[in-house]
Amino acid sequence: MIVLSENFRALFYAPFYAAHATGAYAAEGVEVELRSSPDPARTAADLAAGRIDVMWGGPLRVLLTHAADPASDVVCFCDVVARDPFFVIGRTPRPGFRVGDLRGLRFASVAEVPTPWLCLQDDLRRAGVDPASIDRVSGPSMDAAAAALRAGTLDAVQVFQPHAEALLQSGAGHLWYAASSRGLTAYTTLVTRRAVLAERRDELLAMVRAMARVLRWIAATPGAEIAAVLAPFFPDHPPALVAAALDRYRGAGLYAPDPVLRQEGFDRLAAAMVSGGALAAPIPFARCVDTSLAEAVVAEG
Repeated sequence: MIVLSENFRALFYAPFYAAHATGAYAAEGVEVELRSSPDPARTAADLAAGRIDVMWGGPLRVLLTHAADPASDVVCFCDVVARDPFFVIGRTPRPGFRVGDLRGLRFASVAEVPTPWLCLQDDLRRAGVDPASIDRVSGPSMDAAAAALRAGTLDAVQVFQPHAEALLQSGAGHLWYAASSRGLTAYTTLVTRRAVLAERRDELLAMVRAMARVLRWIAATPGAEIAAVLAPFFPDHPPALVAAALDRYRGAGLYAPDPVLRQEGFDRLAAAMVSGGALAAPIPFARCVDTSLAEAVVAEG
């Protein structure tokens, strides 16, 4: 049995839940136990300590792990979320919005995890805008930020689904920027240690086959059907809202077309981490990523 830990509960992780809900792992002959996690840092620590076999999470944490310990054998091995799932939602319509337009506005960035702001601040720098010039608060939470946007105390917020969809559907918010439009940004993969990759290669290969099956299913399946399958994982979210949120993600090309992690997306993430001060220097792709299983699955057709 492979013990797999989730990072935290989020709708953009839909393929990971779908793998269990649709029986994809069982169909590929591998038994996978899904464990919840109290927080992403604890999940990474459990992986390093051998208390779990595989986690899903951002390559950001793999990069940070290698920066802290060059001898680390933690490695990404299956791409799933290939683009940034966050949005900038504004209080009023703003056709033709560019990220530099955040100057002079009251803006709340995501506080729960570091990747969304690191990527957005890099977008600002590439647009010639100093992120420090933005009137920005961090959090305290996406729930609170959405409430503040509704109340008119913020002009724009950074949120993921279904917060974004709820604001758009209510008319309280307007889509200014989908970070997925940036292009490939390695966001969420399956992660293990190289020792586990070697010792349990056949089981992990089956996991990658299952995820490839799920990625094809999500690409071909309407959001309403996916929402029905994932309902046990999101009992507090209205199914119609989940369906619309997933269709927006699908339309944005959020999910990888296959499980091979592209270096272009990895390099874009690493560059954002360097520009934001999270990394002192880039770390080579080959130290953090093993594409051998994913490439084998793609070759199988």
